[in-house]
Amino acid sequence: MTGLQPFDPGALLLIALLNPAVALVGYLMGRAADQWQKLVVAGFAAAIAGAVLVWLGAYLKVLPARGIGGEAGLFVLQMLIGGGWAMLGYCLRPGRR
Repeated sequence: MTGLQPFDPGALLLIALLNPAVALVGYLMGRAADQWQKLVVAGFAAAIAGAVLVWLGAYLKVLPARGIGGEAGLFVLQMLIGGGWAMLGYCLRPGRR
């Protein structure tokens, strides 16, 4: 019988940082935002896009799927990192006053 194995925070951080969907969606939505309050929505949308890409990678067996509680942490990390990308896009958008 196999026991529950704890999730690896380093692996979760690495997956969240290297997820191209999080970076792309966060940055593009940040560039399109006309108010700083919309950066929270951009971070959330980036996390959803990242979760879809991770799910697709697990479905195609490119990423290992364990399912022992790391998914919520991964989503939160992707939301924070996506918010950072959105802030970068917001600060670098053309025509900023």
